[in-house]
Amino acid sequence: MATILKRGAKYQVQIRRKGSVPVCRSFHRKADAEEWARYMEAKADRGELPTPVKVLDAHKVKDILTRYRDEITPKKRSADTEVYLLDAFLREPIANLTLAQITPAHFSTYREKRLKAVKPGTVNRVLSIIKHAFDLAEREWGVPIKSNPLAKLKKLKVNNARTRRLMPDELAALEAGVTGRNTYIGPLIRFALATAMRRGEILRLRWEDIDLDKRILFIPVTKNGHARTIPLSSEALEVLDRLEGVREGLVFPFSDNAAKLVWQRLTDKTGIKDLHFHDLRHEAISRFFERGLSVPEVALISGHRDFRMLFRYTHLKAEDIAGKLI
Repeated sequence: MATILKRGAKYQVQIRRKGSVPVCRSFHRKADAEEWARYMEAKADRGELPTPVKVLDAHKVKDILTRYRDEITPKKRSADTEVYLLDAFLREPIANLTLAQITPAHFSTYREKRLKAVKPGTVNRVLSIIKHAFDLAEREWGVPIKSNPLAKLKKLKVNNARTRRLMPDELAALEAGVTGRNTYIGPLIRFALATAMRRGEILRLRWEDIDLDKRILFIPVTKNGHARTIPLSSEALEVLDRLEGVREGLVFPFSDNAAKLVWQRLTDKTGIKDLHFHDLRHEAISRFFERGLSVPEVALISGHRDFRMLFRYTHLKAEDIAGKLI
């Protein structure tokens, strides 16, 4: 409840609520004091009064993110990648700041620092994860967050459009560069080119999702949330036929992060510049069109429900089209 006291010629209003910083203000007119008291009591009812610094100092940024990583992240399809990103952030000095210290400016500084090492899309993804963690901590975990420090932080502009095609000599170099204990990277590359599947989809593929007799495979979990069944080409069947080991469980038994690291080492070793694993999906889709498949047929394989998005992944070679115009 608000307390209004007459002190000399002024009226002093005091608002006290457990778990909040006491607030007070003086007015010349009692009516003004009463109006302000009603306004502040309404704010108190909504939990909008400032939290004591002592309470905020008891919680660090890393406490929220560690709980989020351990409880929320494992439920996501991209858990491996998210754990990697959060672990990297938790090593930053900003993670040791308390809720009383953290401000949007700290995240702005972190954003500019990370931009010197990684692309805008990666920075946006990390900050989006952290923003969700703060929202969840405030709404469901009872953490006394005065305000989400990322709520008004502007997202970076991202230009993901790529026209990169795989050159024949690059594919040969990649296959020749496959050495070491991880013998799955070679088949993984060839399978991606034969199916246009995303890396995550391939790594989650299980033998029970494949029907070799009907030459199809089922993808129960996809990026857009829609399951799909795709036909298998002769190239895809050949890759599967050459895989060794027991045909149960995962077809390609290694983690998303391991696949990233192996791919990075392979492209570094072969000297191939600016080639992402996702470019293999672009290449596969373009090859399907070059083989004469229709837009609906390619969409069935790739999983695109919007044909406009499909065309973004399609980069035909002008010289190949010219050969058809003779």
